[in-house]
Order: sequence, then C-alpha cells, then structure tokens
Amino acid sequence: MPNLAANLSMMFTELPFLERFAAAADAGFKGVEYLFPYDHPAETIAQALRDNGLQNALFNLPPGNWETGDRGLAALPGREADFEGLIDKALEYAEIIGCPLLHVMAGIPPEDANPYACQSTYVRNVRLAAERAAPLGITVLLEPINPRDIPGYYLNRQADGIATLDSVGAENAALQMDLYHCQIVEGDVAMKIRANIDRVAHFQIAGVPDRHEPDIGEVNYPYLFDVIDELGFEGWIGCEYRPKGETRAGLGWAAPYGITG
Repeated sequence: MPNLAANLSMMFTELPFLERFAAAADAGFKGVEYLFPYDHPAETIAQALRDNGLQNALFNLPPGNWETGDRGLAALPGREADFEGLIDKALEYAEIIGCPLLHVMAGIPPEDANPYACQSTYVRNVRLAAERAAPLGITVLLEPINPRDIPGYYLNRQADGIATLDSVGAENAALQMDLYHCQIVEGDVAMKIRANIDRVAHFQIAGVPDRHEPDIGEVNYPYLFDVIDELGFEGWIGCEYRPKGETRAGLGWAAPYGITG
C-alpha cells in the first residue's frame, strides 16, 4: 500500500502554512512534504511535525531569487557560488527538521547558455551537494519537470536524470520521479517506473492534465500504485496536487490507502 505524504504547499491551503500540519495529520497522513520551509524557523517546523506525529519526507533547496525567475541554480553556469550558499541553508534546515531527502532544483538556463557548460555545472553542483549531505545521512534528488509548468526548465526526462546521476556517481543521489510530469513529457509511465525503480527515492503524483486530485484526469493511479508495490518500493509518494475544491472534500480517492479525509 502506498505511503502517501501530503504536499503542504498545495494541499490544505485553506489554512496558514503552520496549521496545515495538524490538518494533514487529522486527515490520516503520516508524512508531509512541501516546496520550501525557509519562511519559518526550522525548529518551528520540527515542533509542528512532533506535535502531530508526522515525518517530513522532502523539501527543496532554496530556488534562488524566485521573484526574478530563478527556479533553482544547479545547472546555471556562473552561479556556482550562489548555489553553494543554498546547499548550506538547506542542510541546516534538514538537520534540524529531520528531513532525509532534498530536491536539488536544476533551474532555467539563459537561452544562449552553452548546453555542455550547463550539464558540466549541473553534475559538479549535484556532486557537491551530495558530498556535503552524506555525513548527515541525507540523499539529494533530481526531478525531471515538464516544460509546460516551468518553461525552459533544464531537466525534463527521466533518462536525462539517470544519465546525470551516473555522471555524479554518488550513492546518496537519486531520482525524484513525479508521475504527473512524466506523463506529460513521456507517457508510458508504468514502464518508466519499472525501468528506473532502482534509482528512485521518492515519487510524486497529481491528476493529468490539470494537476488536481489524482482520480481526475487521464492517469490510472490505482494501477500505478500496484506496480510500485509489486516492485517493493517502501518510500513516500508525495501528493503534489492542487485540490479542485476544499482539500478534505477531495480526499475520497485516498480512502483505500488509509486517508480518512
């Protein structure tokens, strides 16, 4: 049975962020994830997790300057010094919060960027992040993201994520496989899961094409959950979707997996 984690950046947004932890626990979730924790002290988030008996599955490194268009810096030549600062901040938070997985966002290179320089920078930065994360028992993740949601994003396909991991060569670097993005870019999702399962440390889901509940749209998630179970995956599956209405009203799809709504 899938281990579902509520994504608190998208779910329970009827409430202020720090109140979403209790709402997720009350709905039956045992784990949570979110995009960024950095607007709140790390100890405040750690306390919210403890108070509600929740595990923190995942969050992202800081993206850079979101307001000016940054969506990560890892594949951006010339921003290496900035990226190193993002690693330090994320690891400080992850250690206090007790989060074992950190997503390293690749970013949006300039249109005139040299693709070879982007890939070399990406491998260098991910390797550095993995080296710094290893003593803390933290794994860094790469996530292919569809170019419709983030136009120009550097990493779009599972095979390119795997190739980058091969070049990085770190035991604590793995794939974050978002099945919503995978369906939009590549399709053939069940076979992509089977081909890459040994490299996947975290899954995410959402309905396709509108990113609502996973029972809305073209993807048969109960079938994919069976595939994931068959392959013996024991990690988290993050529910990174935007509820079509009030969050709890749309949780009927998760009832078979222990979520009471």
